[in-house]
Amino acid sequence: MKELLQSLGLNLLLLLKVAVIIGGAFVAERIIRKLLRRFYLKSDQGHEGRTRYRFLRNATRFIVGLIAVGLVVYTVPSFKDLAVTLFAGAGILVAILGLATQRAFSNIISGIFIVSFKPFRVGDLIKVGSLEAGTVEDITLRHTVIVTFENRRIIIPNAVISDEVIVNSSIGDETTCEYIEVGVSYESDVDKAMAAMQAECEAHRDCLDRRTPDELKRGMPKVLVRLVRIQDSDLLLRAYAWAKDPVTARQMHYELNRAIKLRFDREGVVIPYPQRTVHLKGPVTVAQA
Repeated sequence: MKELLQSLGLNLLLLLKVAVIIGGAFVAERIIRKLLRRFYLKSDQGHEGRTRYRFLRNATRFIVGLIAVGLVVYTVPSFKDLAVTLFAGAGILVAILGLATQRAFSNIISGIFIVSFKPFRVGDLIKVGSLEAGTVEDITLRHTVIVTFENRRIIIPNAVISDEVIVNSSIGDETTCEYIEVGVSYESDVDKAMAAMQAECEAHRDCLDRRTPDELKRGMPKVLVRLVRIQDSDLLLRAYAWAKDPVTARQMHYELNRAIKLRFDREGVVIPYPQRTVHLKGPVTVAQA
């Protein structure tokens, strides 16, 4: 009976130690996260500060959890003996674990490089390889989360991002030159069509005036319109309209498409559409009902 009570006492003590470790890890993680958030709100360093905050917040959870697991294994004798046996005598298991965790460590290192060298930040509009463009929502130790314009989350491992070409539309200068392209027929008045496109673009509320003092002195228009290509069935006109950021530029593009089409209809400028002529050889038989 005495031995049973001693065994129960030891087990309860171990459970208490494990509970204290888990509770301490939870409290420590919460305290560190609150300190990081307070520092972030106090510093307010824009996209770069938010990127560091998100990454450190996610890293804190992982590191504190890893330390807690290690302490639990070290505290419980049976877990400790099992761990020593596995890592000391099972070389094959260690090799398998090493191969399994190789990719995970690659993602962690890539995440650290992303936060350190800043090819993009949380809140930036980017395009990774052939994937859709989207806004960076979060950067964790393992992956980066991108939100597309359709509000879909693309979760990309950090190691994959490090090997891809990244198009960042937000870093540095966010102002965007949007190409507004419309094809007109050969019979249409090209100068009239170009003047109509220029007027509609310049009248749009989001169109920026990016002319330098020298360009203003030389009388350069706010929006340039050029004939960029003579194609098989139309003449391709392009207007160069500036907006404050990529999202605004794309919304402006959609609105200008409608405005230019209505303006062309009023002024008799024709936008051609594909037509096909079919030549039939030999006699044609018409079936009678």
